[in-house]
Amino acid sequence: MILVEADAGEEWDSRTDWEDLARRAVFSAVSKSSLSALADGEAVVEVSVRFTSDDEVRALNAGYRGKDKPTNVLSFPMFEAGMLASVPAGREILLGDVVLAYGVCAAEAADKSVSVEIHAAHLVVHGTLHLLGYDHETSEEDAQAMEALEREALAALGISDPYAVTEAETYING
Repeated sequence: MILVEADAGEEWDSRTDWEDLARRAVFSAVSKSSLSALADGEAVVEVSVRFTSDDEVRALNAGYRGKDKPTNVLSFPMFEAGMLASVPAGREILLGDVVLAYGVCAAEAADKSVSVEIHAAHLVVHGTLHLLGYDHETSEEDAQAMEALEREALAALGISDPYAVTEAETYING
C-alpha cells in the first residue's frame, strides 16, 4: 500500500489539490515500475512530496549535491532499490522524499505549453522513479528506460507524452 503525504507552499496555487495530484502520480509511477508489487502489497510504503520554493530547493541542492542553484525536482531515497523488492508484509517504510521548486516548474511548464499541474505530475513521477532506484544519468539506455516508464505512468494519468517531438520541433531542430 502506498501512502503519500504532501505539503504545498504558498507559491503553489491553493485551488489545486496538490496532495491528490501527488498521490495519483506516486501510485502511477510505482505501479508501472519493476517494483509494482509495492503499490498493492501488504507493506505500507510512504512517500513525502513537498511543493516548495526555488530558494528551498536551491538550499537543498547546494547542501546535498553541491550545486548552488534551484532545480525542478530533487529526490531523497531512504532505501536502496535492492532492499525494496523484499519488504516484509505489514512493515512500514518511508521510501523517501520528493521536492519540487515552484519557479522552475512553472517556467518549464510555460516552455512546454502545459499547465503547472501537468508538469508537476510529471516531476513527481520522475522523482518517485528515482526513489525506486531508476537513474537517467548512468547511461543512455537507463535514461531511455526511465523515460519509457514516465510515459507509461503519465499515460495512466491521462497525460500526454512529455518527450514527444512534434514535426515543427523536428524541422526547427533538425
